[in-house]
Amino acid sequence: MEGFVVDPRKTTPEEMERGMRDVKLVFDINHTMPYTEEYDHLVAELFKGKIGEGSRVMPPLKGVCFDRVKIGNNVMIMSDSLMMSRGGITIDDDVMIAANVQLISNNHDLKDRQLLICKPVHICRNVWIGAGATILPGVTVGENAVVAAGAVVTKDVAPNTIVGGNPAKFIKNVEI
Repeated sequence: MEGFVVDPRKTTPEEMERGMRDVKLVFDINHTMPYTEEYDHLVAELFKGKIGEGSRVMPPLKGVCFDRVKIGNNVMIMSDSLMMSRGGITIDDDVMIAANVQLISNNHDLKDRQLLICKPVHICRNVWIGAGATILPGVTVGENAVVAAGAVVTKDVAPNTIVGGNPAKFIKNVEI
């Protein structure tokens, strides 16, 4: 998967403004009653409208660079999700993400730890990610796959499979 490097020491005023916008919106979302027009408006604003019909993001929510997240239709993201989104996160239709899941599309360089190494995360259609799982930069979770609770996914997950553990390993195929 293609990646890129970001040096936060060279943040532009526009990037700083976008970051502060996200901080304010996340705060407002986390302090607004879900299932209200106000809440839905704040979520749409945070994700710049890139959230599909019938999709829900439950508070509290944490993360950065939400303008780099695209959420499909009929997606459910439960509470305490973390989206470190500088590298981009795409969540296709009909995905279920349990509580305390971390989607991480950036990491620090080993030599210059101020640098961010960014690689996109892609969660394909009809995926189920169990509670407390972590998806690391550059990972694609294939269509119809299941990621077990607490798994740490360091490599792509094949479609129609179940993975679990740390690091996540193949458990079995999903029967469809």
